Amino acid sequence: MALFSKDKFECQRCGRKNEPLGYAPIPTELGEKIGTTTCGDCWAEWLEKQKQVINHFGLDLANPDSHEFLFDQMKIFFFNEGGDIAEAEIDTSKEGSVSW
Repeated sequence: MALFSKDKFECQRCGRKNEPLGYAPIPTELGEKIGTTTCGDCWAEWLEKQKQVINHFGLDLANPDSHEFLFDQMKIFFFNEGGDIAEAEIDTSKEGSVSW
């Protein structure tokens, strides 16, 4: 993987000049694309979003369908690529107010 200098790299997602993530966060073509076109700040933002998606939808990460759903959400989040798939909407209006 090529190294980029901060002054020449522009994150494809946020448009800021920043350091690229610099590695494939998942061992796929999508992971390679994210690692070379996305900054670490946007990756950290995705990790928070991913937690919300997993918890909100109760995803079983052992299920390949769950992986596919997350990968589709990553494509939308990072590249606005989703075809017929919409970005997962998460209602956070009750966050912190649920009691057991």
